[in-house]
Amino acid sequence: MKYKLTRTQQSWIRWLAVWLASFTAVVVLVPGLLVRTGPGKEPEPAPTAAEQPSAARQQDELLVPVYRAKEKRTERMALEQYVRGVVAAEMPIEFEPEALKAQAMAARTYIVRRLLDGDQSNVPDANALVTDTISHQVYVTDEELKQRWGDDAFLSRMDKLKRAVEETRDLVLTYQGKPIEASFFSTSNGYTENSEDYWNFNVPYLRSVPSPWDAKLSPRYKETVAFTSKELQRKLGLSGAVPVSAGSPLGIKVIEKSQGNRIKKLSIGGKLFTGREVREKLGLNSSQFQWTWSGGEWRFTTFGYGHGVGMSQWGANGMAMEGRKAEDIVKYYYAGIAIDRASNLLKGKTF
Repeated sequence: MKYKLTRTQQSWIRWLAVWLASFTAVVVLVPGLLVRTGPGKEPEPAPTAAEQPSAARQQDELLVPVYRAKEKRTERMALEQYVRGVVAAEMPIEFEPEALKAQAMAARTYIVRRLLDGDQSNVPDANALVTDTISHQVYVTDEELKQRWGDDAFLSRMDKLKRAVEETRDLVLTYQGKPIEASFFSTSNGYTENSEDYWNFNVPYLRSVPSPWDAKLSPRYKETVAFTSKELQRKLGLSGAVPVSAGSPLGIKVIEKSQGNRIKKLSIGGKLFTGREVREKLGLNSSQFQWTWSGGEWRFTTFGYGHGVGMSQWGANGMAMEGRKAEDIVKYYYAGIAIDRASNLLKGKTF
């Protein structure tokens, strides 16, 4: 026999079911209420291991004091911001991405080396580490780049620049665990130069290597400048005019060439010079040069542009155009080096 509930009992059962459902909902919601951090705020989950700031990211907090020459003031900027401004100033943005990345590693290495050495040479402000001029590394701001590139090209070029710096973030070039002297220059004469042939001191990773790309690519590979006889005499500090005759002992005569095929020593008007001295006194592009007397002028034709030691920028671009990576480029121009992280070298240091 089936038991039949009265209307009163049925009403009580329906009420009890609704109450139990409401109670269950409250129990489920309570844990969420307990972890709120404040009225109207959702709890913030703890960061995962992947989200924790890395040592490289922490380097963003490292500020580089740069003396702005035009403004005559020192500005402190994040390391990677400084590297970005140097790459933009020192290498054409039209270059291949891998060449820009090689330049970024060289620029970062330069400033990290100065930080570790406490090197403030050639800086007019005791609070600065470098200037934004050719005395150290040229640096430009984003605003200066916008004026230089124009609004239409700025965004795409800045994106390319940022990628080159970001993809090499924290990477520096080292030799025996220390940042290298990451010297670079525009255009080779077909070879780079041994450090001692230009600076008179031997650096084991700054060795002469062939750089055949420059002659085909660089607009500064070959140039000619002219001087009157009096200009040549005055600029070189000679007591008399340089004889035009090629056979004269007081003419211009090469005494020694370097492994990089540049003039190492020569005699002009009976006076001895290094190729570097003549280059600097005459304002020549390179210390590999030829000369002729024509139309009442001395004409000097140079090959390459810059001191020739370290990485050739146009050579780096040539390598990148052939598919070589930034790591290949820097290890070619800087013999026997390794690639390390700035955060490893700067760890525990205070500046």
